[in-house]
Amino acid sequence: MTLDPNEQPSHSILKFESMLKTDEVYFFDSEDFEEIIHHYLNNGKIALAKKAIRMGLEQHPDSLELQLLQVEVLVFENKLDRAEFILDQLQLLDSRNEEIFIQRANICSKKDNHRGAIELLRQALELSENDFEVYSLLGMEYLFLDEYGKAQSCFMKCLEADPEDYASLYNVVYCFEFQEDYEGAIRYLNNYLESSPYCQVAWHQLGKQYDAIDLLEESLAAFDFAIISDDSFLGAYFEKGKVLEKLGRYQEAIENYLVTTRMDDPTSHAYLRIGRCHEKLGMEEQARDYYYLTVHEDPLLDKGWLAITDYYFRKKNYTKAREYINKAINIDGENAAYWTRCGRIHQALGELDQADFAYKQAVDLGNYELGTWLQWARVLLANQEVAAAAEVLKQGAEFHPEAAELKYLMAGVCRILGKDRMACIHLRTAMEQAPGKLRQFRKQYPDLYGASWAQRIIGECRKASK
Repeated sequence: MTLDPNEQPSHSILKFESMLKTDEVYFFDSEDFEEIIHHYLNNGKIALAKKAIRMGLEQHPDSLELQLLQVEVLVFENKLDRAEFILDQLQLLDSRNEEIFIQRANICSKKDNHRGAIELLRQALELSENDFEVYSLLGMEYLFLDEYGKAQSCFMKCLEADPEDYASLYNVVYCFEFQEDYEGAIRYLNNYLESSPYCQVAWHQLGKQYDAIDLLEESLAAFDFAIISDDSFLGAYFEKGKVLEKLGRYQEAIENYLVTTRMDDPTSHAYLRIGRCHEKLGMEEQARDYYYLTVHEDPLLDKGWLAITDYYFRKKNYTKAREYINKAINIDGENAAYWTRCGRIHQALGELDQADFAYKQAVDLGNYELGTWLQWARVLLANQEVAAAAEVLKQGAEFHPEAAELKYLMAGVCRILGKDRMACIHLRTAMEQAPGKLRQFRKQYPDLYGASWAQRIIGECRKASK
């Protein structure tokens, strides 16, 4: 017997709680105890559930159902040996009780023996009158094994028994998504909506599937139907706002995000998206204000600090940008993109040692973008660490062998190091690959660009390309 956690306490529950406030002991039927225990379990009040189980077994020591509830709590608390001992005793009394198999399956699952759990649940299916509850457990076991097709079939059976089992609906869609079968999810949800046309959850999920394959107008229509079905559905407004952003309809997106802030406590994610929309509209000051609201609402949302960082970087207020990128890094120091931004900020401030460190961190964390190698090498050159710059460019070339920008820069580095032959080779290769990017070499090394050796190679390459 499963109770709604939001349901008003029954007479039995009120009577039990009244008893707890006195030294008196009242008698309850075993069914009353079951109701009381379920109520506390559904509301997460484990201590009270355990007290009700103890008192229930004192009054009804032979109650199979109460002993099974005791097993359920023991499994929840990971007291698996004790739970198995009780189940062994109960199975001698009733070998065809499906709940015994279900609890044994829960123990197997706790021990990561998901195959064993599935076998036990299959046995429970042969005995159970409420098959859909067992199918739900089966579906979760298949999910643990990454067998999404089998999991999906189980959750679909749950929905056949109870179309309003939204947890199973979410799981069905999740299985479609994990298999990247968005078209399959769309077909399933449309069929589901044929019989449940006002299901806001299904419309919401359908909108997300259309969005995933860039059918944005269809996605908007689905979110609109979700809102028509339930005009207080915050998730539909938020997802609709994201689609409107993709369509470049930023003012409409803002309006949908603002709905979520008015209907419930504002969230940092809503403020962040509102700020980005204002930024896209060129309303920089309003964007900044919403970014500050973002981090006020959730100081641990690193993306909020990053948005403020980028705002000040665009304004060339590098001191402020440095302050806020450090806040983002303090929250997520493993984010390579944050270290890259940190490097650019220190570079702009002329803080070369700090920039060197930041770029190294970015690369160590997996940022192998061409721009990162180029900027890091330029920092080292500016810091008179020419050999280190050569090593960075060499590493960068391993990830970007066709990047002429690296070769132009390497030509100058080799010349500075006195490796004239290698300088000529790199410059010639760069000219052959991308003559249009010669201006980078000219800007970085104006003296070398005008040198006779460089002009000779440039002239030869230009002549050969005609």
